[in-house]
Amino acid sequence: MGDAHADIVWQPLLTRNNDASKLDSDEEDVVFERRESDTTHSNTSVKLSYAEAIEEAGFGLFHGLLLVICGWANASDAVEILCVSFLLPTARCDLQLNSSDMGILMASLFLGMMIGGYTWGYLADRRGRQKVLVTSLTVNGIFGALASLATRFWLFLLLRFISGFGVGGSIPVIFSYFSEFQPRYRRGAMISALATFWMAGNILAAGLAWLVIPSTSLRFQLGSLDFQSWRLFMVLCAIPSLSSALVFKLAMPESPKFLIETGQHIEALRVFRKMFVLNHRGSMKPFPMAGLLHSLEDKKETASPVSREVKSPRLAGFFRRVTDPIRQIFNGTLASRSTALTIIFYCISFGYYGLWMWFPELFKRTEDGGSPCANVSRSRSDSNEDCYPVKTAVYMEGFLTALASLPGNIFTILMMDRIGGKVLLSISLLVSSLSVFFIWEVTTKTQSLIMCCVFSGVSVIAWNALDVIGTELYPTQLRSSALGFFTGVGRVGAIMGNVVFGQLVDTNCAVPILCVSLLLLTSGLVALRLPKTKQAELT
Repeated sequence: MGDAHADIVWQPLLTRNNDASKLDSDEEDVVFERRESDTTHSNTSVKLSYAEAIEEAGFGLFHGLLLVICGWANASDAVEILCVSFLLPTARCDLQLNSSDMGILMASLFLGMMIGGYTWGYLADRRGRQKVLVTSLTVNGIFGALASLATRFWLFLLLRFISGFGVGGSIPVIFSYFSEFQPRYRRGAMISALATFWMAGNILAAGLAWLVIPSTSLRFQLGSLDFQSWRLFMVLCAIPSLSSALVFKLAMPESPKFLIETGQHIEALRVFRKMFVLNHRGSMKPFPMAGLLHSLEDKKETASPVSREVKSPRLAGFFRRVTDPIRQIFNGTLASRSTALTIIFYCISFGYYGLWMWFPELFKRTEDGGSPCANVSRSRSDSNEDCYPVKTAVYMEGFLTALASLPGNIFTILMMDRIGGKVLLSISLLVSSLSVFFIWEVTTKTQSLIMCCVFSGVSVIAWNALDVIGTELYPTQLRSSALGFFTGVGRVGAIMGNVVFGQLVDTNCAVPILCVSLLLLTSGLVALRLPKTKQAELT
């Protein structure tokens, strides 16, 4: 930066290269021209990449606020997804559901997430991360709350599907958005910290369920509807999503990386200025950046994703535009990593959501002692006596299982930038596979709870590592689309997991549990084929 007496001026780098081969390069870098002068040195110019410009904006209060706001949005998604598993032990009687219906209900949420994941991810890469987050979080919250009024199973199913469509958008876009503000040497730890808010949402959902659902005083009549405590629980679970949408709308800027990639340099400069001011509050240091733009040496003529859309025929090019990101991530050097991530996302989602969403129901089956699979003969009675009065132990155990992920989250934050996401992902998947196998082997309620807690604590490391790796393996113009596609693949796995559990949990629950163990083992081995991304620059 020069010494304390240096005058520092930042200007756009206006370098044009007429070589067509240069314009076809896949390298897209944003540069600043920094000019320094002092009494002993002549004027010099230094080019800085986008990553270096992020470093110049500093690290401090802005990133802390960003972590809290994005983390709350991530937690709201966890609450909306996991609330269904907590309300089913009682809601199944009011909605007259059997185990197969419950599996279909949970699968409907993931079907919405599967469709929404790629749809919102595609829009985020073309219209902006912040706008998509506001819309998807709003859809999630509104329809999640409306589901509390449903008295028919088909209507409840439909509203949960639409809510899932909103959740599917916010999950991949949040991580793309958040990662594009981070200095590379802090990115792994910061994304890991963001991922820990999923645990916070899990704990919040479990705590609310424990507090609200067993309470008989929260039941009241709403017209002809018997508004029981589990319905109030659903309304409360919608508040985090709606509050997150409001905060993103009023307070959060667009990603500067996206703004620069789409040619909105003035807007990007405003975001950098905001970052700089918040990170250097109380300092007399002046804001050093006077301008920025794409380096025309390394930029294609069709840099903006929006401009590519305009050039395609309205009808003939629509399908091609929508599917073009998928073709790109499975082409060239990206193909092998995309194939590996497809397998990993499917396997881990089948295992995690297939098992996790059924934990409250499995815990309910251990109320009188014994393992979940040993008590299938007493599993299902559609009478209300089997649901009321609500037994609080089910929700206490769900809360403890959610809390068990805290050590894994802390470990990830501390070790992600030291060990790297690839190693953490592979090891945690292999250990998760082993823990699930022993869930099938346990013979007492206490042993079952312990193994579920072990699975919770270890599997969260895999998810956190996957969140970091997913943002680092793809360039800006494909990042949200890629994450949306892979989370969509994961939703297919989650749907299959819940359907399989719903069909077999009453007759042979050992089969889905062992299937989960096998798939987690497979994904742990496949993760070894991923490239290393530790502290790599975002492209």
